[in-house]
Amino acid sequence: MDHLNSLSCPRLSFVNGVWVDRSLPLRQSFKQVAGNVYKAASSEVDFQNKAAEVATEVNEWAEKHTNGVIKEVLPPDAVDSMTRLVLGNALYFKGAWDQKFDPLHTKDHDFHLLNGCSVRVPFMTTRNKQYVSRSDGFKILSLPYKQGREDGSKRGFSMHIFLPDSRHGLTALVERAGTEPGFLSKHLPRRKVEVGEFRLPRFKLSFGFEASKTLKELGLVLPFSDEAELTEMVESSAVVGSKLRVSSMFHKSFIEVNEEGTEAAAVSVAEIVLMCYVEPVKFVADHPFMFIIQEHHTGTVLFSGQILDPSQ
Repeated sequence: MDHLNSLSCPRLSFVNGVWVDRSLPLRQSFKQVAGNVYKAASSEVDFQNKAAEVATEVNEWAEKHTNGVIKEVLPPDAVDSMTRLVLGNALYFKGAWDQKFDPLHTKDHDFHLLNGCSVRVPFMTTRNKQYVSRSDGFKILSLPYKQGREDGSKRGFSMHIFLPDSRHGLTALVERAGTEPGFLSKHLPRRKVEVGEFRLPRFKLSFGFEASKTLKELGLVLPFSDEAELTEMVESSAVVGSKLRVSSMFHKSFIEVNEEGTEAAAVSVAEIVLMCYVEPVKFVADHPFMFIIQEHHTGTVLFSGQILDPSQ
């Protein structure tokens, strides 16, 4: 992650691309939907004779639209002379913390793994108040990104860290998050509180896999079967006697979290309220946790993941 101090607001881009073999001209109606609705650029290519070159083109497209972070989404031999159509999308997000962490305060501590071992990794810390709340069996930390106001946009983004109380509580927490209605909105902290011991590991996560098996297990079977109706995307005369189906689906993601960010402007507003003493909250993310990056206004979740070993 390069210098973020120059960011006045988070950068967010979502792009789509279509690569179709020149033997299968796209229907004009599909071109219009792809271009006008999904903002997808379409390209006619030669899979039958230049499959490797097309794969390189797709990977270069992914690298360009993720600011060089993801350099290869299609692995070697992912496409061949039998490939007829590739659909791609890329989501890129980069944000500076609203309040940065001072690298001088980053120190190595133990992070406890699920197998009972531990690793030494750099932990960020701060004495600033934080958006932290407690729930049954876990704590939640919300770290807002610096938000630009120049364009009048209501968009804002935060990373939410869900830390189970138990060192081995992540599996149960993830299952609960996926099955409990309104889990995210129900548990997010609403105000800043004093924090006592506070540590969050730096981490960098890169993950890629072929997703078709997972999608089939989730019930998305039709696009991968011989009953798929993807032939409606192309001119019917080009696919007489044959059908188009999805053979594979590749996914790759990357995220990095470190100290960099931009301090908010120093503005103080005095608000006098009557309140009782609240003991500072301890938030030490020294065992596996899950994270989510969310857009505030719409509630859209951009990224989610689990950190099992920040040293990897």
